[in-house]
Amino acid sequence: MDDRLFKEPALALNRIYTKTGDGGETSLVGGQRVSKDSRRLECYGTVDELNAFTGAAAVTARESGLDELAGILERVQHELFNLGSILATDPADIGPRQPRITEAEVRQLEAEMDRMNEHLPALRSFVLPGGTRLNAELHLCRTVCRRAERAVVALRREANVDSINIHYLNRLSDAFFVYSRRASQLSGVEEVLWQPNQASSARRP
Repeated sequence: MDDRLFKEPALALNRIYTKTGDGGETSLVGGQRVSKDSRRLECYGTVDELNAFTGAAAVTARESGLDELAGILERVQHELFNLGSILATDPADIGPRQPRITEAEVRQLEAEMDRMNEHLPALRSFVLPGGTRLNAELHLCRTVCRRAERAVVALRREANVDSINIHYLNRLSDAFFVYSRRASQLSGVEEVLWQPNQASSARRP
């Protein structure tokens, strides 16, 4: 008996281009044709973009010797693909074992943030992306994640969207922020803090 929670993909991608999208439409998981600028496409397209940025950050984390963080990011990539799967499916066509986001994913992010935060100093200013390449990449992930969240909130106005998807993206964007701080700490690099008087208008001639 197969005791896996989600159904494994059954794909045979022998040719990547099909020309079926040349007219500006594409197919959802259930086969429905929709415009490529629809809100649903914007949602899972942005999640796909986030997955790519997360993969880049995972590679940088490995190269930086931060294997635990790299492992977390690689797991998040699978979760984002599960999220994309459910967003690419009309609610009426969602199967019982289709990959999706659950409360377990949200709880895991919260546990990881709590554990990392125990080692981090309190913030005395807002943080700017930078200091290390990994820090900047994780902030890119954070901002794209926020954009994905906004897209899903917009979709929910016109379609049935499980609120767990929004919970996950909201928590994940916070997690990327914590990951960025922890990555800088483990790398021995000070965070770049916002200093309003570093602006050109605040500098004396």
